[in-house]
Parts: sequence; structure tokens; C-alpha cells
Amino acid sequence: MSEPNLSALLWSVADLLRGDYKQSEYGKVILPFTVLRRLDCVLEGTKAAVLAEKVAREQAGLNPEPFLLRKAGHNFFNTSPLDLKKLLGDQDHIGENLRAYVDGFSGPVRDIFERFEFATQIDRLEKAGLVYLVTEKFANVDLHPDVVSNAQMGLIFEELIRKFAEISNETAGEHFTPREVIRLMVNLLFIEDDDALTRPGVVRSIYDPTAGTGGMLSVAGEHLAGLNPAARLVMHGQELNAESYAICKADMLIKGQDIANIVFGNTLSADGMAGKRFDYMLSNPPFGVEWKKIEKEVRREAEHEGFNGRFGPGLPRVSDGSLLFLLHLVAKMQPAKDGGSRFGIVLNGSPLFTGGAGSGESEIRRYVLENDLVEAIIGLPTDMFYNTGISTYVWVLSNRKPEARKGKVQLIDGSNFFQKMRKSLGSKRKELGPDHIEQLTRLFGAFEEVRESDVSSGRDTGGTEDGIPISRIFKNEDFGYRTITVERPERDAAGKIVLGLKGKGKGKPVPDASLRDTENVPLSEDVDAYFRREVLPHAPDAWIDPEKTKVGYEIPFNRHFYVFKPPRPLADIDRDLKVVTDRILTMIGGLSQ
Repeated sequence: MSEPNLSALLWSVADLLRGDYKQSEYGKVILPFTVLRRLDCVLEGTKAAVLAEKVAREQAGLNPEPFLLRKAGHNFFNTSPLDLKKLLGDQDHIGENLRAYVDGFSGPVRDIFERFEFATQIDRLEKAGLVYLVTEKFANVDLHPDVVSNAQMGLIFEELIRKFAEISNETAGEHFTPREVIRLMVNLLFIEDDDALTRPGVVRSIYDPTAGTGGMLSVAGEHLAGLNPAARLVMHGQELNAESYAICKADMLIKGQDIANIVFGNTLSADGMAGKRFDYMLSNPPFGVEWKKIEKEVRREAEHEGFNGRFGPGLPRVSDGSLLFLLHLVAKMQPAKDGGSRFGIVLNGSPLFTGGAGSGESEIRRYVLENDLVEAIIGLPTDMFYNTGISTYVWVLSNRKPEARKGKVQLIDGSNFFQKMRKSLGSKRKELGPDHIEQLTRLFGAFEEVRESDVSSGRDTGGTEDGIPISRIFKNEDFGYRTITVERPERDAAGKIVLGLKGKGKGKPVPDASLRDTENVPLSEDVDAYFRREVLPHAPDAWIDPEKTKVGYEIPFNRHFYVFKPPRPLADIDRDLKVVTDRILTMIGGLSQ
């Protein structure tokens, strides 16, 4: 279905609902009816065979379900003699028959409509006298897979979600990620595995703990099918929003996936994939969302299970749960001895640097860097997402790094890789074009330091020419530091140093809390040498309290891509100022005449 046709359908149904439904409630009717019509069309060709098979197997005293699945050619079926078009033949009983038709689906599909609370909407439509009119609208739309591909249908679902989120002032970005961002992430995920993924009969697993409508899983499936049509990608996901979950489940069902692998619920407080590990993972968790509602469950797991659970390395502040999702994905990695894993996660800037040494955020960064899990971080342009214009970053983590990447992290500044959209969608004003995705993928794959001049000239000179850096490579420890506490002695009225009178401090200078200071010393530097060079010349009576030293990690992404531009010569500035001043004096002179 094209965009104009979709919009026409949407607003023709919206016209019917207006008055009986608020604008913000239109999605409660249109989303489940769209799913129902899609399933209706998918089963159309095998409907008669399924009904005949049901009669035959029941007469033989057999459980018909496995036979019906085979006849339907999908992981679901419907045993009702009705379909949407036949429902229109009995206008007086259409509500009752619509319920019976939905009840005729196999269990997993009925669960989808329960998540939509579809029965409630049928009741409401009946009271408003709208069941027939709405059903008629959808019955006349062709959503057969021969007309609308699975990929197109996924985009339609996402567009519906976005439209209704806009109408109701919800954050559409919580439900799905722009497709071009997903394509970049999928490229980064699979780039070094092309040889393995093109082998005959290869089977791999992928997981999205914030699955939304299933966009990330779908794009990954399309990508792998393009590499190797004989490959099989087993998809797993969990989603908290009931409508998004229902659409994701329906989409996976139509694609032939086992929808028992699509779980409803909060990933952080109720892990629906406990004990499972995956080859690949993707996630776009909500940015900067607090986790106070699930704090009790998360802290309990952290305290009771430690590193045997998901949150052993540390807990971020309650105001932002992004790094909890990163830890969740780390816990889902296949052991390196079993082939390992790679995952991509979209985060805002905060997880890069928030929190000083010893904080939960710093400890999480310390864990992933000291365990050599971070392959790369790619900075995206601003205004890329539907619900926020802030800077975002794709983190790529793996426990099976190629030899060249071991002990190192690649930072790629992709902030200038974009094209402006002709029409903004919410906060989204920019998009990645195919060339941008290809260039960023190439930069990641090459694993070299590169400057802007190298990319613009089409040459790869390893970043030796002048220009703004785009790709930089660091050692893991380059992001680490020690926070040392510098003490200075308390002095009495006469200026003499006060000494301790008891305990461990007896006979030693008493520290003056008002003069206490801290210094961050890079891990690559000797603390004593730093102290002698940077502190003692200014405070000869200072000392370090070793018991207060803490190790911290931060990734000051933007600082590593900053290029100092010296100011213009003073003579040039003076000359320009004189020109402006003379012009102003001339204008003033003209006014006084």
C-alpha cells in the first residue's frame, strides 16, 4: 500500500470515528483492524483447505492443529468459515460474527488481539453503530503479501504508530527507530562475519530487548537474506508497550518466526529471556528514562546475584536507565568459547561521561573497557530521531574481537554524515542516505585513523593529511584515570602544622578538609610523577591520601574530535573593524546634514 493510499484509508476511518472517539483513541481501532486485515489476506489462499482439513481430522478423532498449520502454510490458522468480506453479508450480526471470526484464530493470534483489547473496541463500535462501516473500509483494502511485501507491511505498521503517537502527543521514538539508523547498525553488526554468514544452511540468533514493532529484527532478517537466502535468522524480542508488542508479534508470525520468542513485559524487571544467549543483538532503549518504578527488582538482582546476574558491574543513577540495557545485553552474550556475540545499542551522550570515579556509570564503563568489549562508538547527527533532537551514539560491543581490534576502541564522528529531509517528522529533520551508511560502514570495517580530507578526496591516507579527524583509535586504558585526593595540613593560629594525637594519625599532619582537592591522573601516567610535576610546585606541603584513590573511566567523545582553529591575526581584525567603523561614521555624518 502506498503512502497516499495508507493516508486515505486512515483518514477515511478517522472520519467515521470522529465524535465517538477522541483523536488520541483512533489507533485503538485502526491498528488492530490493520493487523486483522493483513492476517485475513495472508490466509486467503489456504482458507478452504484448512476448513476441509479440520473436518477430516476431527472425524478421524485426531487433534487437527498440527495438520491445520501445515495446510495454512504459516505458523497460524483460522478455523472460522468467515473472513472480513463475508462478515459484510450479515450486517445485523456483524459484531457477534466479528468476535467469532477473531476467536477462530490459533492461540498466538488471539493473544495479539487480547493485547489490543480488541473485544472492548468491538463493544464500543457496536454501541456507536460503526462496526459494519469500519469493517467495510478494511475489507476493501488489499494487504495480500503479493501486493504488500513483509518489508512494506512493517513500514506501514511503523507509520501508523508514528501518526497516532503524534496525534496523542506521545513519544513515537519509544516505539521504533528510523530505518536508515537500523540499516547502519545491522551493517556494523554483520560486516566482519560475511564469510561465516554465506555458508549453506547457517543458523544464527538475534535479540532485541526493546523490540518495539520489530523493525530492528526485520531489517536484520532482510540483510541476512540478501547475503544468503538459505541462511536462517532466529528472532527473539521483548517489548513493554502492548500495542507495539502486538504488532511485532503479528509481523514475526507472518514472517514465519516462532512467536514464542517474542515476549511481553519489562526487560529490566522481568527478563523474558532468562538464561538465553544470542549471536547478535540490537537495541534502541528509551533515552534518559528513569527506572524508579522497577528500582526494587533491579537492586534486588544486583545485590543477591552480583556478577552471576545482569547488574554486577554497577547501577547507574535512577534518572537514566540506558546503561542497564547495555549491561542486560552484555549478560546475553554467548561465551567467547562458543563463538561469542556482537551487539549494537543506541544511547544518548550521557552514558559516555556521566558520573565520576566510583559511580555506577563509571564502573559500568570500566567493566566493558577493562574486559575489552567495546569495539567502536559512532556519533550520529543530531535531529535523527522522531522524539528528540539530541546527539546519539551507536555503541558496538563484542567478546570476539578480531586480533587487530583487541585492546582498542574506535571512535567515529558521523555527525556530518546526513542529508536534510524534505519534510520533518516530529523532531527528525535529518536522515542517513545510502552513501552515508556505506561510508560509515567502510570506516568501521577499515579500522584506521581517517581525516575528513581523506574521505572527501576518496582516498584513504590513514589520516596523515590535514583535516578534521573522523575516525580515531585508542587503547582501552586511554579512557581510564585515577582520581587522587590531595590533602594539605591544618595549621594553628601561629601557622604551625597541627599533628594528630591518637590512632593511625598520631604524629602525622592533620588534613584540613577546607583545603582538600582532587586531581584526575590518566591511567597511562605514573601518579607520583604527576603529583611531583603538577601539585608540589604549587603546594609543597601537600600529600596524597592513597585510601581515597579511585579508578574511573569516561569517554569524552567530542573532545577527541575537536580541532583548534587559531584566531585571525590581530592586524586583519583591526583592518576589518576600521572598515566597519568608517562606514558607521559616514552614516552618522549623513544623518547630521
